[in-house]
Amino acid sequence: MNLSATLLLAFGMSMDAFAASIGKGATLQKPKFSEALRTGLIFGVVEAITPLIGWGLGMLASKVVMEWNHWVAFALLLFLGCRMIIEGFRTSSDDEEPRQRHGFWLLVTTAIATSLDAMAVGVGLAFLKVNIIHTALAIGCATMMMSTLGMMVGRFIGPLLGKRAEILGGVVLIGIGIQILWSHFTG
Repeated sequence: MNLSATLLLAFGMSMDAFAASIGKGATLQKPKFSEALRTGLIFGVVEAITPLIGWGLGMLASKVVMEWNHWVAFALLLFLGCRMIIEGFRTSSDDEEPRQRHGFWLLVTTAIATSLDAMAVGVGLAFLKVNIIHTALAIGCATMMMSTLGMMVGRFIGPLLGKRAEILGGVVLIGIGIQILWSHFTG
């Protein structure tokens, strides 16, 4: 695989994380760049690891991975999306301070859910002559950049949407899950 194909793959794999990070950024009270970078790093590391896992599984049993990865991603994104929507409809008390950052495990779970397609790509890459380490690093770096950018975009969208930003973020996550299922069933 040449450099341009690797970069196209890397940025293509980062789009789900970009969309999810916009929602994450919109739900925070003006996230700082350090929080955006933290989110980008978490998403990037997870997105770099999953094609490696997929590649290893592809060497062992690609059929099983390909049969279930879309269902796992859909279930995780549906769960996280519904959770965000419920939080968006909850009435907040005046004593409650706005969130300044997301919990580590929430970000890891979201990153895993949005990176399962990269695991499936890793399975496919197991059958091609590619340097999986370089490809995984490219995917991880692209995802880190796009997720950081998404958080900063969300920073500007959040104040415009207010509490509805969390609802919109949940809808985006559910939409990504539905898109993953749709892509699987339509080929």
